[in-house]
Amino acid sequence: MKDDCVVIIPARYAATRLPGKPLLEIQGKPLIRHVHEAAAAGAVGHVYIATDDERIAACAAGFGAEVVRTAATHASGTDRIAEAAAKLGIDDKTIVVNVQGDEYGLPPVLVTQVADGLRGRPEAAMATLCEVLTDEADYRNPNVVKVVRDVNQYALYFSRSPVPWSDRPISAMAVAPLRHIGIYAYRAGFLKIYAALSRPPLEVSERLEQLRALHHGYRIHVAEAAAPCGIGIDTPEDLERARGLAAAVGNSPLT
Repeated sequence: MKDDCVVIIPARYAATRLPGKPLLEIQGKPLIRHVHEAAAAGAVGHVYIATDDERIAACAAGFGAEVVRTAATHASGTDRIAEAAAKLGIDDKTIVVNVQGDEYGLPPVLVTQVADGLRGRPEAAMATLCEVLTDEADYRNPNVVKVVRDVNQYALYFSRSPVPWSDRPISAMAVAPLRHIGIYAYRAGFLKIYAALSRPPLEVSERLEQLRALHHGYRIHVAEAAAPCGIGIDTPEDLERARGLAAAVGNSPLT
């Protein structure tokens, strides 16, 4: 276990596309518990759940998670984590990993990977992960976030649109499109900076919190994930897909 890293899982009840999703069950277990177990298995330090909702807090406490209560007014999960880190008194140099509360089936090794990705790059404000997109429908799906990187694997842009654009099928594209995976690492000191930054129009338009950092000139390292990723659950269709996957293997992919 690393002593310079913690995991904070932001969770809210009032998601517009799938209300109450942290508490929706997959194989008899709430989604937030699946995510917490994956984060804990990453062996990077304490794991906290940051939420403004009493129902989520009660559920998390029921399976033994450490809970930090936060305000209901945050614009993003990163803003929520910034408040939680401040309440916990986390040292500015400590790495904070944001495992988003809707990433089902996230391999625990990715928690370690994203923390190590930031740890080795003092010039980066944030680190995150991606994977190659091979499904044409996912490439066109606005619920699947795409990322474009430079030659050194730093983010140029994130979008819900199909980027990089091509009128060819994925198999014939000159550059393989990349899906962004919902996990971040930051130093706690940067979280204080981030929470004080203005929200740019691009963040508001795309509904992507990482664009706030890019807009203000901060660098985000984006490594290709070391293991196949799970499912980011944003819609009822995503939930049914996750339930189908769990049923196919007979249990949660995290157990």
